[in-house]
Amino acid sequence: MAGFNKVVHSYEDAMAGLQDGMTVIAGGFGLCGIPEGLIAQIKKMQTKDLTVVSNNCGVDGFGLGILLEDRQIKKMVASYVGENALFEKQLLSGELEVELTPQGTLAEKMRAGGAGIPAFFTATGYGTPVAEGKETREINGRNYVLEESITGDFAIVRAWKADRYGNLVFRHTSMNFNPMAATAGKITVAEVEEIVEPGELEPSQIHTPGIYVQRVIKGNFEKRIERRMVRQG
Repeated sequence: MAGFNKVVHSYEDAMAGLQDGMTVIAGGFGLCGIPEGLIAQIKKMQTKDLTVVSNNCGVDGFGLGILLEDRQIKKMVASYVGENALFEKQLLSGELEVELTPQGTLAEKMRAGGAGIPAFFTATGYGTPVAEGKETREINGRNYVLEESITGDFAIVRAWKADRYGNLVFRHTSMNFNPMAATAGKITVAEVEEIVEPGELEPSQIHTPGIYVQRVIKGNFEKRIERRMVRQG
């Protein structure tokens, strides 16, 4: 069964084949559940003109934000600017093309792409700039916007556990965009905290089947907190 082993042992192997101009879908929400090492490898590779699809673009100096420093991202498809001043600056200056997409719509675009669904209707965004230039339709007395699904050349995700066959288990809030993103890449790379042997994961607890995953790498995570909130007194 060695041919089913999807574990790679270097970040170079994990991101092999990434080229300028490709589309990368990244899991994570803020700094929660982001594939830190895979993002750092893209930075190291200096791949340019990327279209990156993710909920947001990290923060200054961490997460996807590090790819803005050398202008590696040409277009960002995201839900919000977040805590990233450089993202905001490049957006307002016109250096970075940004397609802002409602959060639930973005998640469904990824899920639909992975399911082979080319487009879907949603009421979200009707009558707002989100719907400009898109087909609309009235269904059962309510207006909807046609949204196209998203697929990428690469999908990079962060999981808690994986087996060597690529079956993934996510933990707590890392369940954010990661399961949808994992289905939407031609090549999906999972950076995980622990790799176990096939059969060790309870089948009913697997969130992403290995059929969607091409490569698995064990990562070392900083797990930085985006904004620490504490109660006074």
